[in-house]
Amino acid sequence: MKAVLIAVAAGIAAGGVAYAQSGAEVVKAKCAACHDAEKKKVGPAFKDVAAKYKGDKGAEAKIVEKMKEGKGHPKVAASDAELKAAVQHALAGK
Repeated sequence: MKAVLIAVAAGIAAGGVAYAQSGAEVVKAKCAACHDAEKKKVGPAFKDVAAKYKGDKGAEAKIVEKMKEGKGHPKVAASDAELKAAVQHALAGK
């Protein structure tokens, strides 16, 4: 408990408290302009992405890297945790 309090205090001292966003929140904020759960927009539907990568154990890392580096997908300004949450959400077909 003491370690948690120290970490929170350090976060406040550093200029604010960071919190983890859910995959749905990240998708809504950073992906919804180009992607939809069910239908193709500018980019593929999440259900199609999930189908494409079904059974691929390295899919999450591959997609996060594409989003982070801007290779095969426009570069996304987000933290690694946000990208991972968004990709997990998309691979769930939501």
